[in-house]
Amino acid sequence: MRALAWHGKHDVRVDTVDDPEILNPRDAIIKVTSTAICGSDLHLYDGYIPTMMAGDILGHEFMGEVVETGPKSTLKKGQRVVVPFTMACGSCYHCGKHQYSACDNALPADNQDIAQELYGQPMSGLFGYSHMTGGYAGGQAEYVRVPFSDVGPIVIPDGIEDEKVLFLSDILPTGWMAAENAGIEPGDIVAVWGCGPVGLFAVQSAFLMGADRVIAIDHFPHRLELAKRFGAETINFEESATYEALMLMTGGIGPDAVIDAVGLEAHGFFVDNVIDQIKASTFLGTDRIHSIRQAILACRKGGRVSMPAVYGGFVDKFPLGAFMEKGLTLRTGQTHVQHYMPGLLNAIVEGKIDTTFLISHTLPLEEAPKGYQMFHDNQNEVTKVVLKPGLALAAE
Repeated sequence: MRALAWHGKHDVRVDTVDDPEILNPRDAIIKVTSTAICGSDLHLYDGYIPTMMAGDILGHEFMGEVVETGPKSTLKKGQRVVVPFTMACGSCYHCGKHQYSACDNALPADNQDIAQELYGQPMSGLFGYSHMTGGYAGGQAEYVRVPFSDVGPIVIPDGIEDEKVLFLSDILPTGWMAAENAGIEPGDIVAVWGCGPVGLFAVQSAFLMGADRVIAIDHFPHRLELAKRFGAETINFEESATYEALMLMTGGIGPDAVIDAVGLEAHGFFVDNVIDQIKASTFLGTDRIHSIRQAILACRKGGRVSMPAVYGGFVDKFPLGAFMEKGLTLRTGQTHVQHYMPGLLNAIVEGKIDTTFLISHTLPLEEAPKGYQMFHDNQNEVTKVVLKPGLALAAE
């Protein structure tokens, strides 16, 4: 089959690789019909995430048709399914609490030492996202093996096109959980750092959860315009000082809740961010945390901090004193996708949530390297790239 493989920093290629096979009784094989490039895939593209190996197949946002099942899979051939990016066994302590991204059994034993050393405990397995998360082949491919297929994938009703439901795999539940973690109450003012896909879904979700005002912060004009479509007020941090603008917009109190949807590759010419970039480039640090620093300082006293953004390692100059003195609450973590998928699917079917606005480009799988470069280099116009494994054949 054809699949997109990582070969190094800014080097991804569509290679011919072996077809996946059923390895465990709960496995299923999916013929991918749509797969997307996620903002967190760019962290792999930029070489920020450790334990990647040449030839690793990328991609964790995908859906498709079931073509083969193991004897203990509950799926049936021919079903269309969306697959969550986090894997979960469904029966461990954490799965019992619907904390699926903390599953104890989805990460192979051979890979657990890496995460244990870095994070204190092993995490769940993820598709196409380094050997620290299991080394599983991802879904930017013609076919993919799905472990624990009796727990993760959700069956899509007939008549609903891929584009409406594809983002159930990751970014829609992630944006929803980000807003939920912010503990939004009626009348709240919520500030969202980053108007990428997760940030835009967090804006949409915050309003659905009762926020009175949402303030979206970014420097890409088109993304800020998309946030405005949902009713958000906006701050372009290249034109205005974010902290001062937020104080002015909230009467000097600060937002009730803040959401960091930027993560470890924060942009902007700020003193702390420049220092972080120097430290990252000289291996004295790993993550650039300007956005979460700013969110903590801007949040009102007694407020809530939600951090769906990806961070990978150790940070410097974290404002722990401000966090404690202001009495803030922080909630974060990889998304418990399986918990949110049914409700969000219903919301899409009922027309309460739109996801299609996000897609700016649709490309054949064979053009995936071009898609990565486009997304990396032009994040203003390129908001989401969807790859279609069958598109090139259909066009010939």
